[in-house]
Amino acid sequence: MKVVRFGKAESYEPEKHWKRSSLCSEDDISVEHFIKPAGHASPRHEHPNVQVLVVLEGKLSIITDNDGEQVLDEGDAAYIAGGEAHIVKNPLDRPSSGLDIFVPGRPFDFWLKRKRS
Repeated sequence: MKVVRFGKAESYEPEKHWKRSSLCSEDDISVEHFIKPAGHASPRHEHPNVQVLVVLEGKLSIITDNDGEQVLDEGDAAYIAGGEAHIVKNPLDRPSSGLDIFVPGRPFDFWLKRKRS
């Protein structure tokens, strides 16, 4: 068993106030906690990993070409297929938080490497 203490988890900010923390970083699965600032939207992106996004607090919307914009409330979850381009947006005027679960695991520095590209 591996235990990750939230307060000691590896973390970074891909953009100002958009904080990501690694709760599990294995080859077969990774779990990231994130705080998305008010009004923030991630750049349109895709990855080969399947993603399940769970809203912990606030509200998030996910935008895809096939499904348009779907708004998720606290406790809601969305499955995003590997390779499906998407945007994750916080429509609120306050921060929202959630969990991203990736199968297989995604490198935690995904956003750092993407910004350099």
